[in-house]
Amino acid sequence: MPGEEPAALRRGLPFPGRAAHAHAAHEQFLTTGTAAGVRSVVADSWRRSLRSGVDPERPAPPVALTDVDLRAYRAEHPLRHALPVVRGLLLDAAVTEGFLVALTDADGRLLWVAGDAGVRRAVERVGFVEGAAWDEAHAGTNAPGTALATGHDVQVLGAEHFTRAVQPWSCTAAVLRDPAGRPLGALDVTGRDAAASALMLSLVRATAAAVEADLRARVLARGPGPAGGAGWPGPSLSAGWPATRVPAGADLDGAAAPTGAAPAARLEVLRPGSGVLHAPGAPPRALSLRHAELLLLLAEHRRGLHADELAVLLHPDAMSDVAVRAEVSRLRRVAGPLVGRSRPYRLAEALGTDVAGVRESLAARDVRAALDRYAGPVLPRSRAPGVEQVRDALASDVRAAVLHATDPVVLERWLDREEGAEDWQAWERLVAVTPPGSAAHARAAGRLDLLVRRLGTGPAAHPWR
Repeated sequence: MPGEEPAALRRGLPFPGRAAHAHAAHEQFLTTGTAAGVRSVVADSWRRSLRSGVDPERPAPPVALTDVDLRAYRAEHPLRHALPVVRGLLLDAAVTEGFLVALTDADGRLLWVAGDAGVRRAVERVGFVEGAAWDEAHAGTNAPGTALATGHDVQVLGAEHFTRAVQPWSCTAAVLRDPAGRPLGALDVTGRDAAASALMLSLVRATAAAVEADLRARVLARGPGPAGGAGWPGPSLSAGWPATRVPAGADLDGAAAPTGAAPAARLEVLRPGSGVLHAPGAPPRALSLRHAELLLLLAEHRRGLHADELAVLLHPDAMSDVAVRAEVSRLRRVAGPLVGRSRPYRLAEALGTDVAGVRESLAARDVRAALDRYAGPVLPRSRAPGVEQVRDALASDVRAAVLHATDPVVLERWLDREEGAEDWQAWERLVAVTPPGSAAHARAAGRLDLLVRRLGTGPAAHPWR
């Protein structure tokens, strides 16, 4: 329709030249109440901020959670499981590039804030601190608050913020949802103008997709809890999650796998080498590392990935869309009908993976079988951020299952691996479950003593905690 905004602008994406008009539009709005020359997502947010009574001159987002309450709340919040994913895809880069990364809950309260120390000290002066409420009703227009208010990805550049004190900063945020589609919170990147770039939007979107895929995988792996609800480890915030497991043959999004039956093709990524594809009626095919990465990412994201999302998940510095399209085209020549021709890119047929096999054993609480299937880290030579996320999450889940085991054989098998050889907590666990005087107990006690002498201390404190 003539005069109608493009969908991208309505959803909060940037357009060239908007920064030049934002200051004047903001002044006009505060003077006359008329919002002109800004995107509708910004104008609507300004109106909501004004109606909520936010003071544009003196922002005062209240600190709703402090100290003990904040730590207890974070310890139970489902997004605590997002920290390794966010750290791997966003936080490591943020520290060197002058950004902050934050996670909020569904009410806009900042649960975790990390990144560049100088930026963090600067934004603390406007109340951007852990525990503070940054929903629109308390902080005015800002990326995480407005994303939660609208349900969409949002970028806010400079003077598009409602309060003047926040206008030196820019931000990009995406809503994070549980497997039922309900908001859990928001993922935010804050910094100078580059924090609201098109590349940052792609990076935040891809990280949000990876977080949600990991959360879905955890629900699938946990199975029903004691009361029939989803087996989320946190005791309080999982109550509203789906009461049924994802059905057999379904993908991580809960949608039926393309064939509706057991996958005919299988991808092997846990053994030495770059990945092997097993297809019906054909000999096993060794894949290049890039093709193995692509197939694994498409298997993990059954609903599909856009080129910009794949670009972020495939390369630490992102790739061009042209390079991604070329890689997918070459993959189709190798994998045949397995890879569809749709956009976003997705698998046309069901593909099983040995990663999924490990998860199935963990879901069945069969830790021995999980260790049998877990031949080693996922594509250990890969530096693709999306693959590293899958690798770290699977290793973490296997290790957690081992540490909860009371079977000394399981613990010893883990400790005999390269990954577990210096696992302090696993050696402590083996000491606890073996009788004093036994060979296993003596071995574990001796290894703990060796680690003390070598490292000089116990396990390091966990980041973000």
